Amino acid sequence: MTSWSRGEPGLSPFVLPRGARGRIAGRFMLWVNRQEEVLDLLDVPAGAEVLEVGYGPGGLIRLLKRTRARRICGVDPSAEMRDLASRPHSDEILAGRIDLRLGTAADTGFPDAVFDRVVSVNNVAIWPDLDSGVAELHRVTRPGGRLLIACHGGTRPSILTRSNALSADKVERIERALSGTFAEVSRRDLTSLTSFTAIR
Repeated sequence: MTSWSRGEPGLSPFVLPRGARGRIAGRFMLWVNRQEEVLDLLDVPAGAEVLEVGYGPGGLIRLLKRTRARRICGVDPSAEMRDLASRPHSDEILAGRIDLRLGTAADTGFPDAVFDRVVSVNNVAIWPDLDSGVAELHRVTRPGGRLLIACHGGTRPSILTRSNALSADKVERIERALSGTFAEVSRRDLTSLTSFTAIR
């Protein structure tokens, strides 16, 4: 899978987790990725429908489950991550509150304008096509809904975060893509993430 930000295939098990190495990568992601600030910024209202793009091992799904969201959906290209993320939520999956699927930012498989909140954390840099991903996430967001894209960066990044941070021109490229599609875009640095909030 060749990313728009690097122009070369990503060979790391964190890019498309598969097999035993992918499962280990998923558990590592659960351990190092703290996403409470993302949840606060997302500000999920009661009764909302939420989509996470690239849910990985499901750390943010676990946090979203504590909100009053009516439905929590997700797409990820890795079958291993779908299995890992689904395990703690079998009851909610059976009840239809949680719906985790295989998919990508550019092809979520969901209908138009169904989500009040859409979120993607630490995977925008590995999307094959930034503009296609932004267009698809605009399509599935309701008018007045909010998209939050966050990537490695922030005010106090760890060594690991700094090593994965995008260059300034790539961060600006994300902002331009969002501004060309969404009505209102703002940027904010969290502790270990640089985030963009876009309103449709």
